Amino acid sequence: MNSPVYHIPALLSETINGLNIREDGIYVDVTFGGGGHSRAIMSKLGKHGRLLGMDQDLDSRANALDDSRFTFVHGNFSFLKNFVRYYGIEQVDGILADLGVSFHHFDDKDRGFSFRQDSDLDMRMNRNSSHDARTVLSSYSAEDLSNIFYLYGELKQSRRIANAIVNARSAGEITTTFQLVDIVKPHISRVHEKKELAQVFQALRIEVNHELDALKSLLSQSLEILKPGGRLVVITYHSLEDRIVKNFMRSGNVEGKIEKDFYGRVSNPWTVVNNKVITASESEVESNPRSRSAKLRIAEKKQEVTTSK
Repeated sequence: MNSPVYHIPALLSETINGLNIREDGIYVDVTFGGGGHSRAIMSKLGKHGRLLGMDQDLDSRANALDDSRFTFVHGNFSFLKNFVRYYGIEQVDGILADLGVSFHHFDDKDRGFSFRQDSDLDMRMNRNSSHDARTVLSSYSAEDLSNIFYLYGELKQSRRIANAIVNARSAGEITTTFQLVDIVKPHISRVHEKKELAQVFQALRIEVNHELDALKSLLSQSLEILKPGGRLVVITYHSLEDRIVKNFMRSGNVEGKIEKDFYGRVSNPWTVVNNKVITASESEVESNPRSRSAKLRIAEKKQEVTTSK
């Protein structure tokens, strides 16, 4: 049975404050989900304000806001610029991305995101995609699987896990979450079993949905789509995501390469609003344990920045 709570938004007040919302502004919530952040944004908008709520999972359409100022957009945020232009918008005042997985996805046993329930190995955010977890486990080489578990899951025993999967699939396709759990368990720590199983599933989810590539694409487009003085607000839950966002906000490019002008001054189109990352308070973690790993970073596009269209 699905959870009655689709999602509890993390760092809600900090996020809304970070957007520095103008009543007549135009904003995009690129990870609409349960609509928690979007509702808070809408409460700050006047009658001429506008909000696009974007999500690649069509399930989230059921949470769309009944308000003429709101538009639900079904799509991956890696195509943000195309969607914004499609709706007749050149630039926006703020972009919000909460990169966490919703309660809905973990609790819906048909989606295969959780190791706690037996279901098909799916893990697709966009169910129209043909690339699911079964495809990854059945077709990737041991080396590729090892890299995924090491980079995205931060598992030191990634090579043993990958070899175990390759050996197991020679006897038949791995199709369910519990099959995968049984294969992996002998190669992870008994003391940290739940944590490491979660890391295995996290790594597969990131690969299935090409999450890091999508994030880099979103960040690259944000500089063009935001108005001067506009805010980029990103909540991450994984060290790789956070590193990418941090480097981008400090350099203006996803590679994190610091560029300097003729006089040796650092050339960065962003002003970093919070040099120290914002995390959830003890009281928030107590009420919403999944916010424990949330990290919020905020940057403002400098007024003098110009970009080609």
